[in-house]
This record gives sequence, structure tokens and C-alpha cells, in this order.
Amino acid sequence: MRLALYQPDIAQNTGTILRLGACLGIPVDVIGPAGFDMSDRALRRAGLDYLAHVDLTRHVSFEDFDVARRVTAGRLVLLSSHAETSHIDFCFAPGDVILLGRESAGVPRPVHDIADARLRIPMLPGLRSLNIAVAAAIVVGEALRQTGGFPCANPPEC
Repeated sequence: MRLALYQPDIAQNTGTILRLGACLGIPVDVIGPAGFDMSDRALRRAGLDYLAHVDLTRHVSFEDFDVARRVTAGRLVLLSSHAETSHIDFCFAPGDVILLGRESAGVPRPVHDIADARLRIPMLPGLRSLNIAVAAAIVVGEALRQTGGFPCANPPEC
């Protein structure tokens, strides 16, 4: 299981998602360009003291990311407020890569079109979307529940 952020706009959301990845042992891919300084120094300055604990891979473009993803043969699972399938009705696999679009614009149509699955989080009618970090946590929680991928609660017994 991996999380991927497509050209993130908001440093605080990216920091929250990186912390989520660190705490749950989920690698995070950041697909550039980001709308803010993504250097280790800038992230540490933003208070991300979890940076040393996250498996972070930075990609200069979506094409570079997609080449790396195809090597691992993981399905590309896009979260989109325009998707028809609920994340609850989807069968996740351990190798899935959960892709989150830009906060301001989602992902472009070509990226949307190559996704193996497009999922939405059920919400009340008339509301547009959740915060991207909240959406990531909701979907990753369900994906880890389905695949048995949560970190062990009792490490000596694992």
C-alpha cells in the first residue's frame, strides 16, 4: 500500500499526510511540482518531526512516478469527488497506490483516465469535498482494515 500526492498545493496537508504515512508505515510518493518548497529543511521547519520516519519518494513528474509504479505492478486507485464507486464498496489489495489530486484542481483528465479505479467517499448531497488529508486517512483506514495492513498493536507478539 502506498499514498501518492499529485502536485500538492498546501504544505500543511502534505505534512499531515506524511505524518499519516510515518505512523501507519505507508510509503508516500510526492509527484511534482509541488506548490511549495518540498525540501527536507522546509518540511522540518514546518514542524514535521516525523520526516525521518516516513518512506518518502519524490518524483519530478507524473510520468516518472508512473514508470516507478508500473515496476511494482500496483493498481492506481484515484480518490475523486467525481467517482461513482464508494471506497467502502471497493476491494483493496496490499499493492494498491492511492492517489490524491491537487487541492485546487484534482488531477488532469489523462491521469484520471489511466487510473485502475476511481473512488469517492460518500458524503451528504450538496457538499463538495473533504480536506485531502482527512480523505486520505478515511480511505487508508479502510484499505488497511481490508488488507490486514495496520501496524501490529503488540510489537513483541508480532
